[in-house]
Amino acid sequence: MVKKTKLSQGQQRRVSANQARRLKKEAPEIDESLLGPPLEGLVISRFGQHADIEASDGTVHRCNLRRTIGSLVTGDRVVWRQGDAALDGISSVVEAVHPRRTVFSRPDYYDGVKPVAANIDQIVIVSSVMPEFSTNIVDRYLVATETMEIPPLLVLNKIDMLTPQAQAELEPQLQRYRQIGYEILLVSCENQSGLDELKARLKDKINVFVGQSGVGKSTLVNALMPEAAAITGDISDVSGLGQHTTTTAKLYHFPSGGILIDSPGIREFALWHLEPERVTWCFVEFRRYLGGCKFRDCTHGSDPGCLIREAMERGEIHPERYASYHRILASMEESRPPRLNKPG
Repeated sequence: MVKKTKLSQGQQRRVSANQARRLKKEAPEIDESLLGPPLEGLVISRFGQHADIEASDGTVHRCNLRRTIGSLVTGDRVVWRQGDAALDGISSVVEAVHPRRTVFSRPDYYDGVKPVAANIDQIVIVSSVMPEFSTNIVDRYLVATETMEIPPLLVLNKIDMLTPQAQAELEPQLQRYRQIGYEILLVSCENQSGLDELKARLKDKINVFVGQSGVGKSTLVNALMPEAAAITGDISDVSGLGQHTTTTAKLYHFPSGGILIDSPGIREFALWHLEPERVTWCFVEFRRYLGGCKFRDCTHGSDPGCLIREAMERGEIHPERYASYHRILASMEESRPPRLNKPG
């Protein structure tokens, strides 16, 4: 098999420029006379080069995107124009995107850091007792929420499946998070336990739901808002891992106020896009000790004079959280795409 010759950077730029010129030449011109006046709208969902936009009257319109729009995600506030209803196909157009107050992003191995939702007030981290309650996954999400400085809410789902003994064994793990200031709600879609309290926490906020596949995010959406009709799936009997049921982030309104964004499920939340110093800051119980270590380049491991390790040894920092911090740092290098590795 003949190996393909790799293009130089100059050749790649010329190929890209030629493709861009062809696209510009071949793209059909939009007849501005067939578009209505500019309107304000909210992105309900994004599908490739199209988006569902909610108008101020609550109606939803599927729109094309102007080529000048570089990024568009669920929760974005936009300016759009409605097309002539007599035209075939999708005739409405998104013209512009308002600046975002906040954006929730997650790293993707192939595409870099990808935005998931915009203008959110609260990140709801959904975990479950099935397949298992994973503090490693929770800690990763907490790092993500802290680096964006968006308040998190921890929700433990499927508690109806816990025996009294299992719940007693789980309680110390939950208490670990309460002691450092995180709120945890225990809920069950099966017996409706905790759902009213969860609704109250979601009211008057734009909330994004995140969590592993299989923890019951879509089932929770159905229980909180049956009209959402989110697709649900079962845990894989073979692997024990969750099946992906929500394929794109979708936005729903609560009748009592507030917005819910249900995001695609992912099995692990990588953090290779963050600097180690930022990860350290994102462990909230570490902050009071930052800057006090003996050495400026302290790794907070076996280094002499490390205040964070000494605090852990005194019981001021939970050993499992301390161990989780080091596991995250180790996994960041292991999972970093080769193209992003720094030259030695």
